[in-house]
Amino acid sequence: MTTPTGNGAMTFRAPDAIRDMLFTTWSLLGSFTADQKSRAHNPFDDPRRIDWDFIPKPDRTGIPLSELDRHQKVLAHSLLKAGLSMRGYSQALAVMATENILREVEVIDRKFGVWAADFRDPEAYLFSWFGRPAFEDTWGWRVIGHHIGFNYTIVGQEFLTVTPMAMGAQPFPAGVLDPMGASQRMAFELMGRLSAEQRAAAHIHDKAPADFTTRQVAKVGDIELPDHVDLGIAAYGIDDDDRWALRFEKAAPTGLNGAEMNADDLALARELLLYFVETVPEELSQQYRRLVEAESPERLTFAWAGGTTRDTSYYFRVSTSSLLAESDNAVAAGNHIHSVWRDLDNDLGHDLLLSHYAANDHRWGSEHLRRRLVNSVDTDADFIAERRAAPSPE
Repeated sequence: MTTPTGNGAMTFRAPDAIRDMLFTTWSLLGSFTADQKSRAHNPFDDPRRIDWDFIPKPDRTGIPLSELDRHQKVLAHSLLKAGLSMRGYSQALAVMATENILREVEVIDRKFGVWAADFRDPEAYLFSWFGRPAFEDTWGWRVIGHHIGFNYTIVGQEFLTVTPMAMGAQPFPAGVLDPMGASQRMAFELMGRLSAEQRAAAHIHDKAPADFTTRQVAKVGDIELPDHVDLGIAAYGIDDDDRWALRFEKAAPTGLNGAEMNADDLALARELLLYFVETVPEELSQQYRRLVEAESPERLTFAWAGGTTRDTSYYFRVSTSSLLAESDNAVAAGNHIHSVWRDLDNDLGHDLLLSHYAANDHRWGSEHLRRRLVNSVDTDADFIAERRAAPSPE
C-alpha cells in the first residue's frame, strides 16, 4: 500500500477518522441556518484555508462555539474528537479553558478591562469547511481560535492530513490546567541528560525567537527565518544575526544530530517529537511512529535556544527529514507557550494534493459522480470513436 507521494512508510489512509469526520460534518452543517452555512462553508481554493495563524483576528471565517445550540455543540465536539486522539482532545479542552483564566489576568494586569472578554473567550473557536464534504471528494475543515489551530485536509475522501497542528497555553501552567506541560518536561529532561559538549551543539543561540521559526507559512520552505518581532511588540524583538542563528534549514538543520546521541537519549528525542504527533487519530499517529522509528539517527536533529531553566525564555525543536515540532516559550518571561508540529511535505495536504491531481485520470474520484449525470456520447466521445473504428474481432 503506497500513497500518491510514493512514501511507503506513510499511507495517509485513516478510513475510520475520515468517515467520522464526514458523517459528523453532514450532521453539523445540516443543522445550520442559511446564514451560518454561508459563513462556515467556503470553496476549497479560498485563500483563507491556508491562513492557519491561531492568534485572535477580526476577519476569521467560520462559526464560533458560542453561536451553537446545545445539540450543535455536541456535534462540534464530536467532530473535534474525530480529528484528535483522546489525549489530544483533552489538551484542546484544557487550552480552551485557560481562556477564562487569561481573561481575568488581563482585565487587571494588562488593564484590558471589559475588552478582554471580546477576545479571551473559551467559546471563541471557529469551525469552518472548505470544499464539498462528500464521498470521493477533496475537502477540508478547521478549528481555529486563540492557541488552537487544527487543520484537516481529506484528499479524494481517501487520504487525510492533519497539519499544521498548533496549540498554545497562557498562563503556563494555570493551576490544574497544564496542556503543554508534559512536552516541556520531556524537552528539559532531554537537555539535562546531554553531556556539556552535546548541550553546546544543541544550544544554537542564546536568544529565543518570539514565535515559530517557520512562522505561519502554508508550506515550510528550504530555509525559514523567524520574524523580527512578535505581533509588532518591540520588547520581543530580535535582529538579523539572531534570525540567521535561529534559522531552520530542511537539508541541514542546526543543532545536535541524532547520530551523536546515545540510544536512550535518541529514544527520548523521538518520543518528544511523537508526543506532539500523537495528538491526532491513532490511525495516522501509528503511521508517523513507524516513520520516525525507522528513520536513521542522522536524520533527526534536536535544537534549543534561549535560557536553559524553566523561569527563562526558551525555544526548542525536533526535526526529521519529513517532520518538525517547534515549541516556543519566549513571550511573557517564559509564561506563554506556542507549539506546532508540521509535515514538511504535506502541510494542508500540499504534496498529496499535487500528486492526486496529477495522477487522477478522472475516472475515479469525484469526477465520476458528475459523469453519472452526462450521456456517454459526451463524456466518452473519443473512446467510442476509437472503438467504432477498430476492426471487428474475428
